[in-house]
Amino acid sequence: MQIKNKILLITGGTGSFGNAVLDRFLTTNIKEIRVFSRDEKKQHDMRIRLNHPKVKFYIGDVRDISSLDIAMRGVDYVFHAAALKQVPSCEFFPLEATKTNVFGTENVIKSAVKNNVKKVICLSTDKAAYPINAMGISKALMEKVAVAESRNVEGDTTTVCLTRYGNVMASRGSVIPLFIDQIKQGLPITITDGNMTRYLMSLEDAVDLVLFAYDNGGQGDLFVQKAPASTILDLAESLIELFEATNEIIIIGTRHGEKLFETLCTREEMAKAQDLDNFFKVPADNRNLNYGSYFSEGDEKVSAIEDYNSHNTKRLNKEEIKNLLMSLDYIKEELKLWKQK
Repeated sequence: MQIKNKILLITGGTGSFGNAVLDRFLTTNIKEIRVFSRDEKKQHDMRIRLNHPKVKFYIGDVRDISSLDIAMRGVDYVFHAAALKQVPSCEFFPLEATKTNVFGTENVIKSAVKNNVKKVICLSTDKAAYPINAMGISKALMEKVAVAESRNVEGDTTTVCLTRYGNVMASRGSVIPLFIDQIKQGLPITITDGNMTRYLMSLEDAVDLVLFAYDNGGQGDLFVQKAPASTILDLAESLIELFEATNEIIIIGTRHGEKLFETLCTREEMAKAQDLDNFFKVPADNRNLNYGSYFSEGDEKVSAIEDYNSHNTKRLNKEEIKNLLMSLDYIKEELKLWKQK
């Protein structure tokens, strides 16, 4: 990524991903990083923590294109991470998820095109593949909107592409901090289904994926990073062993909107995906509205291909899970505090 003297805008920049990008780029020769979000408290905390002249803060909401237009002036690249991401809240308020994840993404892209931004990377989730909950459905539609908008960009002024990744380990609101809180409080660890699998990716992996998309993405391309997975039971037991704790594990049952496993690439996408070592690149479907292209032309490969999911990817054993967990600064810090008790 060519960042010398460039300006980067991160929507939802006070979140876990935004913090990881700042950690990656603040020591480089980038000119400016703009943090765009609606939460003034998180911006204030970040401003105090970083105290860095290259970081500029913009209060706004992706639902309001006028606030985006102000932040977008002079920007070279956009990492679009702003979203409603919690499955339960999106289930209860699906229209709110739609306003932020779908219409908000349309606003980001339209503002970027208007301001001649060179590249927009939209961040999506594995829940967008074969979605069964409102969050996943809104993200799946977000992807469709991004691809559709990419078709309408005149010339080569702005490139719009996407990334899709699984659960980020120890990110805000994820299961690992929940399990650690339960361990520290001496409570039972609550898991939904011991056989449920989830991808295990770090924030560094997420940043690497976005940068790979930046370097290799054309209009409407979707990028997926290959990742290992584990069962939720093995993850819980690995944390108990790391903390040398004795918490019991109880099964509470699958919650509304949850899957047994997550899919990063559907079989339909795998039929046209390009294998790029650690990544899959899924080119955009750029057929036009000639319906014959949809109904008279088929692809025999699809029925013979498997999707790429957390059940058939590399499955980590508990030792491998513990080694991966110990690579996270968050886990190291929590263990240090635990042992100081």
